[in-house]
Amino acid sequence: MNGLAGTGKSAIAQTLAERLFAGGQLGASFFCSRDSKDRSDLRFIFPTIAVQLARKYTQFRSIFLPLARSDSGIVYESLYNQMDKLIVQPLKESAISMVIVIDALDECKGDEPVSAILSALGQFVSQIPNVKFFLTGRPEPRIRKEFRLPLLAQITDVFVLHEVELSQVNSDIRIFFKHRFSEIADRRGGLGGWPTEEQLDLLCERAGGLFVHAVATIKFIDHKHNNPVGQLDRLLHSPESSVFEEKTTFDSIYASILQEAFGKDNSRDDHKVRSVLGAVALAVNPLSPSTIATLTGCNVIEVFLRLLSVHSLLAIRQDVDRPVRPFHKSFPSFIIDPARCTNSRFRVSPPDQHTELLIGCLELMNRRLEWNMCKLPDGVMDSEINDLKERTEQYIDQALEYACRSWHKHLVETTPANTLKITSVLHRFLEGKFLFWLEVLSVLGATREAVDALEAAARWLDVR
Repeated sequence: MNGLAGTGKSAIAQTLAERLFAGGQLGASFFCSRDSKDRSDLRFIFPTIAVQLARKYTQFRSIFLPLARSDSGIVYESLYNQMDKLIVQPLKESAISMVIVIDALDECKGDEPVSAILSALGQFVSQIPNVKFFLTGRPEPRIRKEFRLPLLAQITDVFVLHEVELSQVNSDIRIFFKHRFSEIADRRGGLGGWPTEEQLDLLCERAGGLFVHAVATIKFIDHKHNNPVGQLDRLLHSPESSVFEEKTTFDSIYASILQEAFGKDNSRDDHKVRSVLGAVALAVNPLSPSTIATLTGCNVIEVFLRLLSVHSLLAIRQDVDRPVRPFHKSFPSFIIDPARCTNSRFRVSPPDQHTELLIGCLELMNRRLEWNMCKLPDGVMDSEINDLKERTEQYIDQALEYACRSWHKHLVETTPANTLKITSVLHRFLEGKFLFWLEVLSVLGATREAVDALEAAARWLDVR
């Protein structure tokens, strides 16, 4: 099933998985997400599915475990070998009937292209006829092209979600709006006859066939500190965009939410607003409010309140140490695009934001890194420390771990205009904290990442 962003692919995949699970037919599932390192790496899909199958089916487990034990490095092999050894061989012998759900393939990245996983499925799926796969993704050329190849075309049914008759989609969105407005009216009271049929018509038109737009609309209107009637009026009187394109459909509601949240703020605070929103939009992986505060030099409560004021755009918990994620992937795209985010007060400049996060990472490492961070005894290997995980959690907080593992990814996104600002702090880090940084990566089990970081830094210095 493919469809544009916001058309409901993941919601359908989740619902299908829940119903299959309830009926005992769900073998395994993997929901890809670019916001999570573990869920955006193609190499993790087949091993994760295999482990789920081993936990659920005794006959699969008895075949899988000896295979896994005999080849502990399978996670580093090609996707073809992973599927063959971890999934196909045990399923062929056990002949179990099931459905496997893989959602949002377009969210994955890795050394191998997404087409490699589709190629592996095409090669092997005929060998396990009792197993069906349900896949979703955006209609990207790299995915659509693979499904057209004879290997997959003959054994695949393709459903294009955004080609469903718009009147049918709008009917469903209208039902959703009525249900949620009814809940708001029951909770708030005194809202009989609200909203009007004309207002519902306008909301459905603005949603442009996208359920995610409808959900964001409800979140904006149902802000606990605002009158929902006033929120709806403000939204409907804002500039509209009903064009059915991913790049424009969300823009009017995003602009309205930002104006409502920060329009009355002192413009001297605009830089802090952009820093906080930019950290959410451009971080390598989702950051918590406390980590954003550390890396941007802001007060943690100030950061949390700013994020909370745009809660309808974000998945945010009442805990400053829990990661914050954009509610929809179109928000980061909106806030960095001058053609879409036309208010310069809120628009984020990617090179400047990456520079700020880079310097925040380097400065933090220059302040915090020291010899034997985790107070390990002399002369032992990491594998010999029974409480290594507890020690790393005690001495290496979220912000420092992010800095150690991600600084180089921000470095490569900077521009020559920021070179002078970067080189002095980078030099201090490499000269004074290099070995302590390697030590931290070692206890985190991420030593391989040091090679990527140093290669990126070398390339950056060559160019500069």
